[in-house]
Amino acid sequence: MFTQVPQPLVYAEALLAQFASLSRAADGAALLGDFVRGVAELSGCELTQLYLLDATHTCLGMNAECLNGILQPREAASLPADYNGEQLLQFALCQNRVVSLGELSGSLHETSFLPPQATPWQSLLCVPLVNHLNAVEGLLLCVSRQHIDLKGFADSLGQLGSFVLGQLHLLQRLRRPAGDSKPAPVSVPSGSDYGLIGKSAAMRQTYSLISKVLHSPYTVLLRGETGTGKEVVARAIHDCGPRRSQAFIVQNCAALPENLLESELFGYRKGAFTGADHDRAGLFDAANGGTLLLDEIGDMPLSLQAKLLRVLQEGEIRPLGSNDTHKIDVRIIAATHRDLSLLVSEGKFREDLYYRLAQFPIELPALRQREGDIPNLARYFADKACEFLQRDAVHWSDAALDHLSGYAFPGNVREIKGLVERAVLLCEGGELLVEHFSLRSTPIPDDNSVNLCELRAVMPPDNRLKLRERLEAMLEDSSLDLRGRLEQVERSFLLDCLCKNNGNQTLAARELGLPRRTLLYRLGRLNINLGDFNG
Repeated sequence: MFTQVPQPLVYAEALLAQFASLSRAADGAALLGDFVRGVAELSGCELTQLYLLDATHTCLGMNAECLNGILQPREAASLPADYNGEQLLQFALCQNRVVSLGELSGSLHETSFLPPQATPWQSLLCVPLVNHLNAVEGLLLCVSRQHIDLKGFADSLGQLGSFVLGQLHLLQRLRRPAGDSKPAPVSVPSGSDYGLIGKSAAMRQTYSLISKVLHSPYTVLLRGETGTGKEVVARAIHDCGPRRSQAFIVQNCAALPENLLESELFGYRKGAFTGADHDRAGLFDAANGGTLLLDEIGDMPLSLQAKLLRVLQEGEIRPLGSNDTHKIDVRIIAATHRDLSLLVSEGKFREDLYYRLAQFPIELPALRQREGDIPNLARYFADKACEFLQRDAVHWSDAALDHLSGYAFPGNVREIKGLVERAVLLCEGGELLVEHFSLRSTPIPDDNSVNLCELRAVMPPDNRLKLRERLEAMLEDSSLDLRGRLEQVERSFLLDCLCKNNGNQTLAARELGLPRRTLLYRLGRLNINLGDFNG
């Protein structure tokens, strides 16, 4: 650690003295001031600055500065939350990388955050400061007017900075008032903070939930209909959280058979099975330090669910063909469009895993529940399509926007994206019109209504009798409310019809007298898939 600093023994003794001195600090302000002043003495730099993230980890503020051996009074001003104006700081913070520049005056780096001096700054060292969870909480900046190599100080000053962060948190806990104190103002997050689109009340609630879980280690369960943007939200949680400098990996649990999914997740050792001629790391290892999104978690086989539960509880994995386990540090985000609680009651999903995954559930609203968001999404996707096609931006007619706003969008955001992209291709002028959009002619029923009336009207008399018998049986189940009882009856009837037609959805829809797309919507709403009636 000390081989690249002048007079290593003298430096080591001075470093130990700084640790001892900072451990005796009585309050946070004195601690941070003594820290930057001590760093100036250790590094020999004329300027040292300390930047710390706020409690939400969204704003970077300067907390202490020492210039020419004198502490500088600083107002509580913060840099922009996205750090766009200070790319050098952004790089060090977001990538968790040390930045060392020995020829600052001749570089192309923007250094407007440094105080102006008659003699230009020549050398710079920027060190990320990490907490006990290995998450970056701030930056230490050392700047000199001399052409010197400061990189040798990075490791030792980083360790000293991490120690100071721990001391600061300890002092804050000890000095926290016991009585009620005035709560600090809480900023309301918006979609732009996470790269999401929408200002509806439903989406504002989603943004609030994201902000609560962003910097916590809790497992997140994203629930919502197909096309609501579960992967987009998962990526936002990763990109805006402390793991943003590490890998973000997605695996669809329904895309691979059980044996392949296990080897893909956990990896394998040479000789584990035929064809395993070398060791291969799994996705858990690839996502170590970062985030792993397990999409369609409801389709994960039961045998793998037990192994996933151990990963969540113990933080360790065992590759196929290995007798040894090893620790991993992965944040798991699960996503599904299915009702996991219903799958638990049917014995298709482990109850203990469900409660472990649902540590922090986020329900993503359907597009029909996002009042006022459809025009914003439509304009956004149209602009992106024009940019991709390298053509001029198109304008929207009021009639076209009203046309889209009155549609239910059973495919949610994915459907509106496809419709708008097709409309841009069809638009030969500069304005999108109603005729450029081909919406479903049959309206999709509201998701709050069971609507058994349509089914009853087309039922044969014997099936109507069965339905009546099932309704009477449901009345005896006191655990269900009216809506729950009706949904169970509808589910049972649709399964019977599918079984009768050997799973052929077209024939089942014909027998029911319903458009096939309406039947598919009902099946999706009731979480019915082919596995529910096979065999």
